[in-house]
Amino acid sequence: MSAPPLPSAAFFAMACFLACAAAYQRPPPRETLSVPLADDADGLTPQQVHISLVGSDEMRITWITDDDSPSTVEYSTSSNFEQRGPKLATGSSSSYSYILYRSGQIHDVVIGPLSPSTVYYYRCGSNPTRKFSFKTPPSSLPFRFAVAGDLGQTGWTNSTLQHVAARDYDVLLLPGDLSYADYRQSLWDSFGRLVEPLASSRPWMVTQGNHEIEKIPVVHPQPFVAYNARWRMPYDADPTTPSDSNLYYSFDVAGGAVHVIMLGSYADFGPGSSQQTWLVFDLAGLDRNRTPWVVALIHAPWYNSNAAHQGEGEEMRQAMEALLYGARVDVVFAGHVHAYERFTRVYDNRSDPCGPVHITIGDGGNREGLASKYLDKPEISVFREASFGHGRVEVANATHALWTWNRNDDDKPVVADQAWLTSLASNPACRKPKPT
Repeated sequence: MSAPPLPSAAFFAMACFLACAAAYQRPPPRETLSVPLADDADGLTPQQVHISLVGSDEMRITWITDDDSPSTVEYSTSSNFEQRGPKLATGSSSSYSYILYRSGQIHDVVIGPLSPSTVYYYRCGSNPTRKFSFKTPPSSLPFRFAVAGDLGQTGWTNSTLQHVAARDYDVLLLPGDLSYADYRQSLWDSFGRLVEPLASSRPWMVTQGNHEIEKIPVVHPQPFVAYNARWRMPYDADPTTPSDSNLYYSFDVAGGAVHVIMLGSYADFGPGSSQQTWLVFDLAGLDRNRTPWVVALIHAPWYNSNAAHQGEGEEMRQAMEALLYGARVDVVFAGHVHAYERFTRVYDNRSDPCGPVHITIGDGGNREGLASKYLDKPEISVFREASFGHGRVEVANATHALWTWNRNDDDKPVVADQAWLTSLASNPACRKPKPT
């Protein structure tokens, strides 16, 4: 009798993956970090520096000083400002009050026009001691996104940020829940200092989560005050379809090859609302021959088989899902649930080859810990795991993109889920909405 055939390499790889997954012990929460101001800083020292995209060739520089300081940015492609005089841009500053807290001066300066794929050096205000640099995104594909939600500022957050920084990326997308300040405004300052090394060197594009609301009846009835003041996004940058709120907006990258829609789970989204009206106009302006990829971000997931936050995104799904489906949005990222889950292409709770891939990635490192209890796994759920981590989208060309989820395993990034995605614009069966 002949010997049975040896198992393939793929068999061994799968067996190893399953064994490793079975042996993996999910980590407990870690302590909240407090990142103080540097000992040598004074009232004019720029701190909490972060950047965000404005249109196709400009960048917003945001920073805070404790004292009044000029809202100016010097910038150049040369690190030697003395030998090669930098350009100068001027902006504005503001501050806000929250009960007994008063913020420092929040500076907002837009610089440009800038060249793509170029390193720029810059310094903020009148204090020349701190110099920063960033690299502008490319103007064509390929393009790389890092994706991390529900960051907070814990030991796990720091681990996630280190993993993000270990591999280059062009833009970071954050689907809500940034600082977990939760009314303690000094934690917004600490969060800004924690993320500054990354957020000052690559654009961070964010949307709001429930932890950004910070509304207290009677005492402080206005929501999103700190978030809107500190993390201004380019909601009014597009003259053709401007949004009227910092809570929802869109932008293009890679020369228009990728359109990113940032939606507000905690802004009015029903029929007749400003957000839904804006979304209709935004989607109507898409030319999928020019823009083969469309990505959307929300906070509360529309699809979720975790026991946590069940049904919290359902009202928004019913109000907006048909719009995204009709426009053939390729991927929808969400946070809120402190775990990872990837669904197949789905529409109206059923598998649909022309629907978006829904991915929940609310596992950046928040202080509340992981959501480890799941319901029975539905057929539309492809992969799920309650672990801290982050994701990456590498848009290779007009038809294919590689999605990777990296688990934080003992402070090391481990690829735990990976899938190639095909753009719906390249699928002939999905070029026109199906008849109802």
